[in-house]
Amino acid sequence: QVQLVESGGGLVQAGGSLRLSCVASGRTFSMGWFRQAPGKEREFVAAIGWSGDNTYYADSVKGRFTISRDNAKNTVYLQMSSLKPEDTAVYYCAAGGSVAVLKIAPNYWGQGTQVTVSS
Repeated sequence: QVQLVESGGGLVQAGGSLRLSCVASGRTFSMGWFRQAPGKEREFVAAIGWSGDNTYYADSVKGRFTISRDNAKNTVYLQMSSLKPEDTAVYYCAAGGSVAVLKIAPNYWGQGTQVTVSS
């Protein structure tokens, strides 16, 4: 069983930046981020493979968000820039086997961290 703990959420003005972090209690292969806005379904945001060479993004965040990882620290990061009010959501860290599977059905979830972007 792997536990995931997110941090770094908060309140930011539109156009600002935030960096989310997620620490895993054990080794993970693919890691990623999802988000859920009020009244909406949880959606995929970004994912990264073990080596860090392969990254994947939702169209809505391409060019604004960057996912990275530090395997020595079992940590994945999500650098969010040019934030928009529509980015407001609870952001969840996820981990799994392959990226393809993680994007659909992660094996592990974090508890979530709130990101609020004011206009």
